[in-house]
Amino acid sequence: MSLAIIEQLQEDGRRPYAAIGKAVGLSEAAVRQRVQKLQEQGVMQIVAVTDPLTVGFMRQAMLGVTVDGDVEPVADALAGLDEVDYVVIAAGSFDLLVEIVCHDDDHLLELINKRIRTLPGVRSTESFVYLKLRKQTYTWGTR
Repeated sequence: MSLAIIEQLQEDGRRPYAAIGKAVGLSEAAVRQRVQKLQEQGVMQIVAVTDPLTVGFMRQAMLGVTVDGDVEPVADALAGLDEVDYVVIAAGSFDLLVEIVCHDDDHLLELINKRIRTLPGVRSTESFVYLKLRKQTYTWGTR
């Protein structure tokens, strides 16, 4: 039942609890309680998703980071940067994959060159600048 509620909210995060209840066969109160529980457990969050280009952030990139030593302190330091919206400890060519959102190319250069490459433990970085977003979905949680 929780997955059915999540599916409803993935289609429209502002859908009324009464409408969700009707779709999944629960009362409005039961839906409200389940949504609150799912949020408290960290299973989901309800947020406004924006297109960075439409709010003044003209440059996005994925950064592959290779680390000397313990990867976790570097991951934590990167996660603390405002421009970083995604950090993954990975297996493969890179120890970390980091998604960054910047105002422009100068901002991106300053971030990588002055604030990321200078972090203790960072051995190397490789940038993958986004040219055009072709797909972005948030429905994977209920497949």
